[in-house]
Amino acid sequence: MRKDTYHTIAEIAEGIYTEKRSKFIAVAIPVRTVEEVKSYLEEYQKKYYDARHVCYAYMLGADRALFRANDNGEPSGTAGKPILGQINSNGLTDILIIVIRYFGGIKLGTSGLIVAYKAAAAEALAHASVLEKTVDGEVTVAFEYPFMNDIMRIVKEERPTVISQSYDMDCLMTLRIRCSLLPKLKERLKKVETARLIEV
Repeated sequence: MRKDTYHTIAEIAEGIYTEKRSKFIAVAIPVRTVEEVKSYLEEYQKKYYDARHVCYAYMLGADRALFRANDNGEPSGTAGKPILGQINSNGLTDILIIVIRYFGGIKLGTSGLIVAYKAAAAEALAHASVLEKTVDGEVTVAFEYPFMNDIMRIVKEERPTVISQSYDMDCLMTLRIRCSLLPKLKERLKKVETARLIEV
């Protein structure tokens, strides 16, 4: 069965790492979309306009399928990849980690850079609170008004979130619940007289 939970961070967290006078400021940010990633990147590139490099990696989606790493002018694979490695080793998603580097005048070499970017990202994550979230599914049920109590009993017992409800000629209710509990909820709703499920 597919896992229906995933881990992300609760709020923005920062960490600082210094190596041979180079300063690495790491910021871990919870994000949901590529648009959010882009707007945070713009914001931090403006804020740290005088920094030598603003490197980053992000991962999105409960299935962790959408990700990207960027070295922003550092030698290929020395910045974005180690940052992404930290996201992976912590099993996180819906996260962007930006690492801003102020060059201290002493070159670190490729292995030194990899260690520094990895350490900076780890430092930001060490200050972050990790949240477990559920992957949810939705179902809409249509039923006649006299059967409202039957439906409400199921809602009370199964505890889905009620997204919307309308009571016209036919009553409609849209419910959201974590994926692993959805089949049971659907089964119970189907058994209510006059109820029919509308697939979202």
